[in-house]
This record gives sequence, C-alpha cells and structure tokens, in this order.
Amino acid sequence: MSVESIQTAEVASLPVAKPANVGRRDLALRIAVPFLVITVLIIIWELYVVLSGVPPYILPGPGAVAAAFVNDWGTLAPALWVTTQITFISLILALIGGVGFAIFLVQSRWIEIAFYPLAVILQVTPIVAISPLILIYAPSTQVALLICAFLVAFFPILSNMVQGLKSVDHNLINLFELYGASRWQTLIHLKIPAAQPYFMTGLRIGGGLALIAAVVAEFAAGSAGAGSGLAFRLLEAQYRMNIPRLFAALLMLSMLGVAIFGLTTLIAWLSLHRWHESSIKREN
Repeated sequence: MSVESIQTAEVASLPVAKPANVGRRDLALRIAVPFLVITVLIIIWELYVVLSGVPPYILPGPGAVAAAFVNDWGTLAPALWVTTQITFISLILALIGGVGFAIFLVQSRWIEIAFYPLAVILQVTPIVAISPLILIYAPSTQVALLICAFLVAFFPILSNMVQGLKSVDHNLINLFELYGASRWQTLIHLKIPAAQPYFMTGLRIGGGLALIAAVVAEFAAGSAGAGSGLAFRLLEAQYRMNIPRLFAALLMLSMLGVAIFGLTTLIAWLSLHRWHESSIKREN
C-alpha cells in the first residue's frame, strides 16, 4: 500500500465536525416539538369542552383558565412568591446540610454505619405523618413549612453526594497518598470534584421534591391568610367551586416546577459540559 493511500485512509477515518447549523437545528427541534405537542393537547382540550358542553365548574376550557390567570393574578402572584421562597430556601438549606453531612459520613466507615440510618429513617417516614409534630414544635407555620420541605429535599442530595464521594477511582486516591496529600487536600482536590456529577443529579431531584414538599406541607398545615402559598389558594378555589382559578393555580405550580428543573439543569450543564461525559456531545 502506498504512502498516499495510507494518508487518505487516515484522513477518512478522522471524525467529521458537524456544521454549526446542525446544532442550531437540533436546538430548534428540541423547543418546537414539545411546544407543538402542548399546542395540540390544548386544542384537543378546547374542542372537547366545546363539543361535549361540559360546564365550566366541572372542566373549564383553556380560555376560561387563561382569563382566571389574568383576572386573579393579584391573588395568585403573592401566593406564588410565598411558595417560591419556601422552595428555594429549603433547597439551599438541603444543599448545605446534605453536602456537609455527606462529607462527615465518608470520613469513617463507622461514622457512616452510625449516622446514615438516621437519614434513611427521616426519608422513609411520610412527611404528612410527621408534619403535625413539626407544626406543634416549630415557632411559626412558615418555619414548619421550611422544615418539611428541607427534610424531603435533604436525603436525595445526601445519598447522591455520599455515592459520589465513595466512587472516586482508588488509583487516584493511592496517587494522592503517594505524593503525601493530606486528607483535606484529597477531599478538596479529588473527591469533591469527582462527586460533582452525582451532586448535580441530587440537585435536580431535590429541586423538584422541595416544591412538592412545600405544597404538601402547606396542605397539611392548612395555613391561610395573606402569607399563604399556592396550596391554600388551590383549596380555597376548590371550596368555592372556582375551578378556573384552581386550574390557573395548578398551571402556576407546573410552571414553577419547570423553571426549577430548567435552572438546575442549566447549573448542571454549566458545571459539567467542559469535562464530563454526560454533558459532552459525541463527535461521531
């Protein structure tokens, strides 16, 4: 085989870079396809309501829900802000507590054996079952809601972080020990960076669970008044048979959940897209 043919074969075997318009087209499809599916579902919903003649107090149409969304914005927006605050504060506390407790657990096998079951017990106990006790002992209803949401979001972050810290390549740990790195240096420069993908998974899970726990805790607390969240507005709309407002509140909760998932996904991508396989695009 000639040198020219060998060089030609080597060039042909190299990965071909995808043009930029392919990436833009892929992004456009990712946005357009879900939007199209949602639009079709809304049209089917509207047609069903119109053709079946179902009354709005049973199933309102998209138009009635949109009208309630606009007309009741002054009532629903403050409730949305309360729920958003509880969700994000509890998530931040769960991140701090979950990461800190995970680092504490992996310092010793006996520490993990002694304390990890306590976290498991808190996780498997239904939050609705212990929320009455939390309401009794907490200084205020808002603090009780924060504690409930924190407990639900805490364990996924803790378990993922522990798994990440324990999944570091043993050869790399041996290399750090060979060069005389201290336990603190190994933790900061090796274990925590290696656990970052696991932490991001826990962050995405914990974000959604924090919102769910905030709503469920408010249902259990039965809090009302100016400082109440969207859960109370849902119950209020149900008691008053204001179904369009109920659907509007549900829509706001869904939008908040999607926003939290999008934000946590963006944070994970920004942290991992330069080096981790889960966020790097294949070249072939």
